[in-house]
Amino acid sequence: MNFLVLATFIYFVIWLNFTLHRIAIKKGKLEKSYWEKEIMSNSVRKKSLDGLDYISIPMDKLPFGVLTDQPEVSECETVLKELSGEKIVNLTGISNTDLKLMYGTANITLLSAYDQNYTTLVCTLQKWAQILFDAAYYTEAATVLEFALSTGTDIQASYRLLARLYQSRLSLSEEEFRERIGSMTETASKLRSLSKTPILQYLQDLLEEEGQISFK
Repeated sequence: MNFLVLATFIYFVIWLNFTLHRIAIKKGKLEKSYWEKEIMSNSVRKKSLDGLDYISIPMDKLPFGVLTDQPEVSECETVLKELSGEKIVNLTGISNTDLKLMYGTANITLLSAYDQNYTTLVCTLQKWAQILFDAAYYTEAATVLEFALSTGTDIQASYRLLARLYQSRLSLSEEEFRERIGSMTETASKLRSLSKTPILQYLQDLLEEEGQISFK
């Protein structure tokens, strides 16, 4: 019995060492590839940013003027009005190394600023939509969230809140509800971040439910 235990232990140690060795080799190759790519990116010359997918805020279509007596709403509106004069680009899921390879090292500061503007935009839209929802301005909240999704936001709360609106707050038929969720699924399938999988799973679960569930 002792011999069997010893043999098992030796086998385990050999297997563990082999596995750790393979992991170390793989990690080394990944690190080497990363640094080669990083060095290459630092030598890329500045390129034009005209081809970027700039985001415009539809000031005439968003529900400005609703609940302006609430400080948080006024803050959201102020932020959006300020952002409307800035350049906004969704660069979620694209590394700085890849951005330098595509547009040149000299543009990385500008690109980071554009991406930060985008982060501020979608966070503000989510906050605004939640306030509108809580105050029972359901159509207005949906308008805000639909714009957020059109920009490629990966904020899971935005998808969940919009689905909730479609499901039980906008008096949609089951067919209309499924069409809207299908459209959201198509949008989510294009995401580049880790949020993509849980969002798609959530939407798929909704479509597979029998009937519609009312949220209280």
